[in-house]
Amino acid sequence: MSGISYLAAAIDGFKEEMTKRGYIEGENIRYTILSTESDLEEYKIFSKKFVEDGVDLVFCYPTEAALALKEATEGTDIPVVFGVTNIEGTDLVKSVREPGGNITGVRYPGPDLAIKRLEFMLEIVPDAKRILLPYSSELPVCGPQLEVLPEAAERLGVELIYAGAKTPEELEAIFNEYDSQEEIGFDAIVSIAEAFAVEPVTFLTMIKFANKHNIPMGGALMQYDGYSSLFGININEYVTGQLAAGLADKILKGEDVSKIPVVTDEDFIQINYRELKKQGFDIPESVLNQADEIIR
Repeated sequence: MSGISYLAAAIDGFKEEMTKRGYIEGENIRYTILSTESDLEEYKIFSKKFVEDGVDLVFCYPTEAALALKEATEGTDIPVVFGVTNIEGTDLVKSVREPGGNITGVRYPGPDLAIKRLEFMLEIVPDAKRILLPYSSELPVCGPQLEVLPEAAERLGVELIYAGAKTPEELEAIFNEYDSQEEIGFDAIVSIAEAFAVEPVTFLTMIKFANKHNIPMGGALMQYDGYSSLFGININEYVTGQLAAGLADKILKGEDVSKIPVVTDEDFIQINYRELKKQGFDIPESVLNQADEIIR
């Protein structure tokens, strides 16, 4: 069950790794792929369908998909393997070492990434003092990230400005309000790890505003319709799929899903060097050397 097209490579990684492990599509394994774009109701509908179909295992992402599946599969023997999923504040698992129930997977290190994104922006714009944090206030993944950021901001000597919105329309209204002011009131925009940063409509709302006012924006690397953020600190979703396949293989071979430890993704740093130069930033080698991928 796929919840964000931005993360579609997770499916490719999962299927390729399963093939390496001897699961040949059309011979001894069959995939049903249901996809949406962060639609909470469709997560529930898809989850119900998987239960009704009596599937042998579900691989899902992101967090909201995992939550829907955990609820839908409760009381069944259908194992769930999640990816790109925050476990902090979600009650998805009892513990990393022994998740319990019918679910395990690949943890998305959301709070860690949120801090690293803030730190990295300040390496690019060291004089920034006020940072805007736009986010979807409807998604549970945001809470644990927002909880850890104030302490990091105090350590870094910056002020955080929160811009939570329930819908893309609310987010647009927030930026329209800032656009009408004589002084914007913040020096950079940092996206935490949530959907608004990577969905085309909301991304365009933010990036068009940022470019109009020469305000740097980064956090998740997103390129769409000729626009691009400056950098992204995320996970490699293809690798997430591969890791999840390893867990699925154990389950299909008879291991108890409740005792298979959750594994954690490593961060993956991407820099759009071309966009940074276009916007007039002089990036030191110390920053470039941290990147796993540089777009030139």
